[in-house]
Parts: sequence; structure tokens; C-alpha cells
Amino acid sequence: MAISEENSTEVPTENLERLAANMKRVDQLSKRLVDVMAKKSPGKMSLEGPDPELYTKALARYWSEAMQNPAKIIEQQINYWSDSLLHFVESQQALSKGKLAAPEDSNPKDRRFSNPLWDNHPYFNFVKQQYLINARALETAVDQLEDIEVRDRRRLGYFTKQIIDMMAPTNFMATNPDVLEKAIETDGESLIKGLENLIADLEANDGELVIKLADESAFELGVNIATTPGKVVYRNRMMEIIQYEPVTSRVYETPIVLFPPWINKFYILDLKAQNSLINWIVDKGYTLFVISWVNPDSSYAEVGLEDYVTDGYLTAIREVKSITGQSRINAVGYCIAGTTLSLALSLLKRQGDHSVKSATFFTALTDFSDQGEFTPFLDDDFIDAIEAEVDRKGILPSYIMARTFSFLRSNDLVYSPAIRNYMMGETPPAFDLLYWNGDGANLPAKMAVEYLRGLCQRNEFAQDGFDLLGERLHISDVDVPVFAITCETDHIAAWQDCYRGFQMMGSKEKFFVVSESGHIAGIVNPPIKDKYGHYINDDTQLPASAWLEEAEYVKGSWWSRWERWLRERSGEKVPALIPGDSSHPPLTDAPGSYVRVSANH
Repeated sequence: MAISEENSTEVPTENLERLAANMKRVDQLSKRLVDVMAKKSPGKMSLEGPDPELYTKALARYWSEAMQNPAKIIEQQINYWSDSLLHFVESQQALSKGKLAAPEDSNPKDRRFSNPLWDNHPYFNFVKQQYLINARALETAVDQLEDIEVRDRRRLGYFTKQIIDMMAPTNFMATNPDVLEKAIETDGESLIKGLENLIADLEANDGELVIKLADESAFELGVNIATTPGKVVYRNRMMEIIQYEPVTSRVYETPIVLFPPWINKFYILDLKAQNSLINWIVDKGYTLFVISWVNPDSSYAEVGLEDYVTDGYLTAIREVKSITGQSRINAVGYCIAGTTLSLALSLLKRQGDHSVKSATFFTALTDFSDQGEFTPFLDDDFIDAIEAEVDRKGILPSYIMARTFSFLRSNDLVYSPAIRNYMMGETPPAFDLLYWNGDGANLPAKMAVEYLRGLCQRNEFAQDGFDLLGERLHISDVDVPVFAITCETDHIAAWQDCYRGFQMMGSKEKFFVVSESGHIAGIVNPPIKDKYGHYINDDTQLPASAWLEEAEYVKGSWWSRWERWLRERSGEKVPALIPGDSSHPPLTDAPGSYVRVSANH
């Protein structure tokens, strides 16, 4: 039953009775909700938002400007008042014509307001337009603040946007026509299911709200996701090494060792056969090893970056060389694993070890002088809170990182799924990418602080050097041939920031690519789909803006271009090897056991 002026049908008595019965169930669910929230341990307030000093500074600047330049503040207020009053008058005029209609709406299209009632119904249209007027007033007030540091302005703008997004009328039942229509159509059943979904998610995470983005029951690792055949051929406390089964009788002699990020799990590169980079590499005739990192618990509190380098990177390189009988490998690092691959390459250079023949970086930051959209989370207030949290728990729980990433795209990754799950009572979609996104990993306490303080805040690796394992490491030490893939709309590792660190590497052979799309879709971009193109430019001395302006756009995926580059650095063809050897007997089938451990273990 839709909410519209044409629908004047009286609600049948039996429908009202079902609605009343459903509303009684709310009382029972409310008790469960109270119980689960009572068990929630109090969190650090500074993990939920910035130090109040940020708002104090902004308020001080606002009042200072009001005293020194009252005309500017008065102009802002008058503009807001006049927009609001004009909007009210137009709405009244539309109603006075005797039709249940909304005034003309010239606002740009917004996916949140796709229901026609936002444009046609006077109530919903009034609410929407007033919300947009309020949002513009807040944004203008922040934009026009003077004598405030760039970093503080950036943070203030971010948190102001969070407030604006949170207060959208779509996020409230009484002002969301989709929610109200669904509730009427289902006699309130959708609200009950939504509340049940909310309570179930809270109970599953000890009172923390971790919004479920995908139907977890739709996927099983090794059955319909992460299915490329292979064997775990080595395991230690930090990782499992998976060697994938060859599909060609002969392979290139130089093996590939792929290091995925340990913030998430490796199977983003092996979701299904059609978009699996792992499967594609094997099909092209390469011997591929992939690292599956342990999902740490509090016993890993003292594990730092040196452990990831020694027991992860260096051990993997050593074991792969032993299994294949080759003296050198080609390495690949994705995101934080690319950052740490750079540390490992610097260390190997200083130790005179030439085991790595080439390095490929997927969306990897090495110079953190501009922290992009992460600026709001890299000031002391937030990092101090992280440090206190990991001191208490021994780990940085996965939900904190997931929440941070999600709020960078809050409308898509927080509010829209929350509306569907908790207000409309829908089951999350069976979407493999979102399933992976919700299958998070914890970070060891020591490693998290080293990364955030030493690399992100102090930018030591790109400046005076990062101390690790008795050596002072610098990005300029990286001198192997490098191929870097970045993504045009990446909100986690902006391509311009990746490019800046790439330029500082000491390699004579460099190739840089900007793929269309973002942090995941720009990487998981199989040629068969012909979906996203990429940009190339051999002149990597140019500033970022000039590099892109002068770059050649190439239709289609970068995968094939990278494979041609890699082929030239992979030696001759040799007979393919089955996974493992006499000293590395297969331990279990891919995707292994570490990947199956949840963050809440």
C-alpha cells in the first residue's frame, strides 16, 4: 500500500489487527535490545569523534569573525533564513492551489531520494528541500572560516559532512517514504524483521554495531568463493603459504609471491573464477604463491612490523626459493602489504640480498606527507585513542578499521545498508565482494601503533628513515624494477599520494599505471569484462597533475599490460611443479585454515 494522494483505501480491520500484534512484538524485542546493550563495554569516546578542541577552535574562529566582520556572518544567516522562508512560502503556495503537490524542485539528483514521493509529495519534498538547505548552510559556514589551519579545516569539513549525512531524513522512519510504505505493505512485519536484524548484529558483536553488508549464509570458502585449486605448503605463526596448482605443462621459471594486505583477507583476489586475479595468473603460465596471514588475537600483542618482515616476507621468499629451486622471485604487494614490501626491499638492499627480481605494487602508499581522506583519523586525538584501545585489548579489533573505512563512504556503506537491514527488514544481498568486506582481520597492538605513528604520522620511511631490524630503511633504497598500479578514485590510497612515493624509489626501471575506479574495483578488473580502462605515461618525473594530463588512456584492464611486463622478467619456460616438495608436504587444500578464522575468535 503506497503513500500517495490517490490512495484513500481504508485499511481493513484484519490488517490493523496484524499491525497491532506486530507492534506488541516490539516490547519483547526491546528487552533483548536492552540486554545486549547492557553487556557492551564502554568504548573510548575519542574513537567515535575528534577531540572537542577541534570544535572549540572552529567556534572561536566563528565568533572572532562575527566580531571583526559581522557583515559576513549576517550575510550567511540572511541567506539561510531567506532560503528557508522562500521554501516555506513556495510549499504553501503549492498546497493553496487545492492539489496535494510539491513546489518545483531544482535540486540535483541524489540516490538517497530516488523514491518519486521525495519530488511529488509536499510533506516529503518539504523535508528533503529543508534538509538540503540546512546542509548547504553548514558547508558554507565551514568553507568560509578564516585563519584556521588547513589540517583543522580538512578535519572539520569531514566531521561536518558526517553530521550532515547522519541527519538525512532518509535515516529516520517518520521521514523515509520507502520505510513507511514497506511497513504499511507488510502490516509492520518489516519493522519487526528490521529490529530482529539489528539485535542479531549487536549480539554477534558484543553490543558493537557492525552493519552486515552481505548474506553470510550464501558463501562458503573453498566451495563458491576462493576456489582456485592449490595447497598450503608452509605454515608458521604469521602466515600460510599457498602454492596454486599449475594448469599449463610448462611455466615461467621465476615464481611470483603475492603478499595481500593483512587488514583484510587474501581472497579478494579470488572471489570467483571470472574475476580471480589468482586464477588468471596461473592460467597465464606462472607458478604462483600467495600469503594468507594469520588473524591475530591478543596473544599477538607484541608482534610488530619486524615480525611481518622476518616471519612473513623474508621467510616466504626463502621457502619459495627452496620449493622451486630458483634463486630469485617476483614479488607483489597490495595496499599495506605493498608498503611493507617496500620496507623488506630496502632491508634486502642493505643486506646485499638480490632475491627479488622485480616488485609490483597495488595501491601502495610509501610517502604519507599528504594523508588524503585519512587526515581526520591521523591526528593525535584519534591515534591516542587507538593506542589506549590496543594497550587494553592487545589487538586493534577489525570492526574499528572497518568502521573507519566505511565512514569515508558513509551513505553507501553505513546508512543505506542500515536502512535496508534495520528499517525495512531486508536480508543483505548475496554479494561476494561485500561478504569479503565484512570478513575482517584484527591487527596486532605493536604493529598497529608502529604503522600509525612511524609511517603515517611521522612519515619516517620517506623522510629520515624508518628503523627496523637494526637498519635505517628509506624508500630510495628500493632499486629493483617496479610496476605500480593505482586507482583513479581510490579513497584509501589516493593515486597522487602513491605516485609521490613511487617517484622517490631508486629503481631505474619504473612503470606507473592509474586504473579507472577505486581501491578494489580498479584492481579486481579482469580483461574479459572490458569494464575499466587505465592511464599510462612513461615520464614519471612529471608532477602528478601533469602526468595524468599528458597520459595516454587505454581501454580495458591493466592486467594484460602488467603480464607482458612481468613476462620479460620471468625467465624461460620450465616444466610445471605440483605444489610442495619432500620438505614442504602439502598441509591442507587452498584456501587454507588461517583464512577461516574470524576476527571475533
